Order: sequence, then C-alpha cells, then structure tokens
Amino acid sequence: MSSLKSAPRPITADNLAASAVRHGFFTRDGGVSVGDFTSLNCGFGSGDNPDHVAENRRRTVGELLGAPGTLVTAYQKHTIDVHVVRAAWAHDAAPVGDALVSDRPGIALGILTADCAPVLLADAQAGVIGAAHAGWRGAFDGVVEATLAKMVELGANAKNVSAAIGPCIGQESYEVGPEFVARFVERDAATADLFRPSIRDGHAMFDLPMYVERRLRAAGIASVMWTGGDTCAEGAKFFSYRRMCLEGEKNYGRGVSVIALQP
Repeated sequence: MSSLKSAPRPITADNLAASAVRHGFFTRDGGVSVGDFTSLNCGFGSGDNPDHVAENRRRTVGELLGAPGTLVTAYQKHTIDVHVVRAAWAHDAAPVGDALVSDRPGIALGILTADCAPVLLADAQAGVIGAAHAGWRGAFDGVVEATLAKMVELGANAKNVSAAIGPCIGQESYEVGPEFVARFVERDAATADLFRPSIRDGHAMFDLPMYVERRLRAAGIASVMWTGGDTCAEGAKFFSYRRMCLEGEKNYGRGVSVIALQP
C-alpha cells in the first residue's frame, strides 16, 4: 500500500529525549485513511477500513524506530488496569486495560485517544517505559499512579521517571456540568482552581492536562511536561470525540501516542 501523503511526524517532549527512548504523540497527518478518518487513524474500533488502520499503525512504528515493528495497544475501557508487555500481541488479542509498561527493547507501547490525555513515561536509566490513557475517569481513579507503581516493580525509580502529557482536550473546549465539578472538589478542594466558569449557567470549563500533571507530580515524578495542543479545537490536526458530537459528525478517528526502548 502506498500514499502520496507525507510520512508521520510526531510531536515530542524534551524531557523524554533520551538516547535509549523513542517516543511520539502522532497527529492525524501522514497516513492512508480517507474521509472522516483522514489520515493517520490508528483505531481499529473506529469503523475505518482495517487495512488502512493496520498500515497507519505500521507507519507510526517505522517512523519511531526506523525499522519494522508491532504497535502494542490495549482494549481501553477507562480502567486503571496496567499490563506488563514482554512480547507483542495482535490487536484482536489485546487485554482490557488503560496502561502498558515494558522493559523490553523494540516493543512499541501505544495509547489511542480522541480527547483523553495520553501519558508517556520513561526511566531511561533503568530501561523501563510506560504509557497511560488518562481521561477524566482514569485520571480520577488513579491510572497514572498505577502505571508508575508497575514501572517501579520492573525496576524503575520514581525519582528518575520523566513523564509527558500529549495533546488532549483543552480547558477552552471542555465544558462540564455541576455534578462533575462536585465530584472533584468533594474529594480534593484544591482542584477547585481547575474549573473556570462557562458561559452556560452552572457549568464550568475543566483543565484536564493540568489535573493529570498534578497527579503525576503528586506521585513523585519531578519531570513532567505537557506538549500543548487542544484536540477538540484543532480539527485539522487531531481527532476528537467531543468535536464529532458537537458538529454532528458520524465518525471519528483515534490518534496514537507511542513509546519504545530503542532496539
């Protein structure tokens, strides 16, 4: 399969730029999908042509590692379940879970998102990596802490872990209702400053990337970055579930964020 489109060019974070670690937050550019899925849709569950999705996933790994490889993803369900990956599995054999960790070079861990926050983590010294899907539910329930704990079990030192939050829905786009605000503030009053009044009475605008960043720092990770990028507002660059709902679109693709230890 060929395409005249340019190769995928991922967004990267400076704090993950270790020689032994390869990572990237991929946009929707550089793939072969068409229509609503143009062009680097990496979600088999999106309704896209599965051959296109497979080719897009192949391209992301090739761009990341400079060699053929398999993108390993889980069946994401907004859980805090973390899986240790020691060998690649086929997408139709993926376990339910929302985070992956590994200490094996050449295994590309992937997180699929369309507004939720992708989080990539690495202890380059120990040779341990992780990837987490942090929507509001997963972040609230502790998916980043669970991911870090599993990385530590593999030999990582939390003090040496760097974490990057990729493009996700931004505060300007994330309107929530009063029950959502109450859920957060009742657990931790300090989260009140993450909500800004909306133009709709009783509603608020939620800062998901800052909430995820705070959870990462509270877990003991000192080096945390957010790449920026509002998936809902930047339609030409990112896939977005919320934008699809607001605009009455029928389908939406999934972006992918990938991390691997260099083979």
